[in-house]
Amino acid sequence: MLLLEALYDGSAAATETLLLDFSYRTKSRLRAKLASGEEVGMFLPRGTILRGGQRLLGSDGRIVEIVAAPEDLLEARCSDALALARAAYHLGNRHVAVEIGSDAAGGWLRIQADHVLAGMLAGLGATVTALRAPFEPEAGAYAHGHQHPGDGGGARIHMMGGR
Repeated sequence: MLLLEALYDGSAAATETLLLDFSYRTKSRLRAKLASGEEVGMFLPRGTILRGGQRLLGSDGRIVEIVAAPEDLLEARCSDALALARAAYHLGNRHVAVEIGSDAAGGWLRIQADHVLAGMLAGLGATVTALRAPFEPEAGAYAHGHQHPGDGGGARIHMMGGR
């Protein structure tokens, strides 16, 4: 079994791909199959969150690219920036992973599909659309070093590594 134990940031191209949805890209210990069907064991430092396009170094020297798998999502759009900020606040208040983006039609928020949150967003005036796409939420509370009061870190809620 190929072992994946380190991130790779060199210039060599990947020779293998590993398709994972967001829930699997947040696990530091994982058994999975490459696109080729070969089984791999992933052993990364706790707290590692893999993003689509990142590469891992295999125990045999091969380079494996992480591909963010499409998953069922909800996209919320609002009539103005204040309404979008209000929707983002309410999602954040519930510790929901949120991807934030914009296109020619304006700003949007994407979350993993959840009918209760869809109802909340609609109640806040958002237009909610179901879609299937890769999910790349903001690091925020999911970044390395996240702390809450009582964790021994004082009152700092978001203490990002290196800051």
